[in-house]
Amino acid sequence: MSYLSALVELRCPKCRKGKMFKHKPYSFKGVSAINNRCSNCSIPYRLEPSFFYGSMYVSYALGVALAVVVYVLLFLVGVGKHLVMSFLIISGAIIILSPYIYQLSKVIWASLFIKYDPNKS
Repeated sequence: MSYLSALVELRCPKCRKGKMFKHKPYSFKGVSAINNRCSNCSIPYRLEPSFFYGSMYVSYALGVALAVVVYVLLFLVGVGKHLVMSFLIISGAIIILSPYIYQLSKVIWASLFIKYDPNKS
């Protein structure tokens, strides 16, 4: 599995097979419930207390990137000139995608510190 597909599917950064979260992003059971260890390679996801605080910065960057992409698409379609309409559509896109961005930012943050091992997959 490639790095990007493992990120998109919210997989373990070490083996790219195990799921990092207990529930899917849009599950009502808990968007933030992260597994303690990978089900495939048994690596612990919490390397230290408060490890995932840094994922806030990744989440912010993903939110800004999403806003820019949506605005460019709106501008290409012709709606970008209407600022209030653009603001509402960008806000809606961020609100709708925020559970996925939340989990994706944690996977990206963990992959910065947990290196891929092809022997584990």
